[in-house]
Amino acid sequence: MTATDLFDPCEFNGLRLQNRIALSPLTRTRSNDAGEAGPLQALYYAQRASAGLLITEATPVTPGGRGGPNIPGLWSDDQIAGWRQVTDAVHAKGGVIFSQLWHAGRLSHSGFNGGHAPIAPSVYRQPGQVFTPQGPQDYEEARALSLDEIAEMVGFFRAAAVRAKAAGFDGVELHAAHSYLVDAFLRDMTNKRTDRYGGSIENRARFMVEILQAIIEVWGPERTAIRIAPIGHAYQAWDSDPEPLFTHVVERLNDLKVGWMDLVEGDTGVSRTAEPSFDLQKLRRLFKGVTIANNLYDRDLALQARADDTADMIAFGRPFIGNPDLVERLRRNAPLTVADPRAYYGGGARGYTDFPTLEEETA
Repeated sequence: MTATDLFDPCEFNGLRLQNRIALSPLTRTRSNDAGEAGPLQALYYAQRASAGLLITEATPVTPGGRGGPNIPGLWSDDQIAGWRQVTDAVHAKGGVIFSQLWHAGRLSHSGFNGGHAPIAPSVYRQPGQVFTPQGPQDYEEARALSLDEIAEMVGFFRAAAVRAKAAGFDGVELHAAHSYLVDAFLRDMTNKRTDRYGGSIENRARFMVEILQAIIEVWGPERTAIRIAPIGHAYQAWDSDPEPLFTHVVERLNDLKVGWMDLVEGDTGVSRTAEPSFDLQKLRRLFKGVTIANNLYDRDLALQARADDTADMIAFGRPFIGNPDLVERLRRNAPLTVADPRAYYGGGARGYTDFPTLEEETA
């Protein structure tokens, strides 16, 4: 194998990592109806604890922040104990794990929130359907948050960050990508506000900045991460001029000394390039923290990225589903198990924690 540091121990922001490979957030919808993690999630993440950094599935900060059923949350103190089982199991294997804090915004449904309409920066009706406990339902018209509600939402993110610390996580990542609530504030297609949270780039980034400031009060900047997808077109939404927008975003991350940037290089799980309107390496060069490159990486691309130093770490998503020991398989260039997509979401252990390691296969 060509010499590489992809598999070497490293240290970033005071955290000692086993390697430069990250588990990308993967929604698996295995929680109970109360949105609690438990032994099943603990086993799942512990099986994958050989990754240098684990980032959890998107974890809603309010009941109305869910984008589907059976997603474990951090909107209630009752959810802390289940996540503590997860972090304890990961730490017992020598792993490091961040919680990804999330609000789905307009991509939620009233069925998750006592009949209340989903929320967004501006009134917006998303085409298509969302999967709810009652099955697929049309997206509903989202209502615009008031100024008081925006301040309250920042408080919800802060409270979830406090719970993440109580649950034993090593840090948190703010989900600010894929047209969910924070990303919807950033982009001019989904943010039509005329107050201090709309219009200019600075105003559209204000909500993100305020949430990051609240998280940093709890965690400090070195344990605070953010996921962005500058050239993504998730849910048919984008920005008319992403380069100045995300240049400003990264400049603000630097002002706040945010420690980690999870940079999705295209439309997640669909395209690596998506006809990029600008060179994302500009953002990597600008950002002063750790850059995690993300989106459809395979072994060769990861090795090349480290050889070219285009990212500090490389995230893998779907390959981790069927390969709990993905790091070792990549190290040996061993065959990978391809998981059945029908088992991605919902159900129990099958298609979740029942994939063998290389050692178990050979035994």
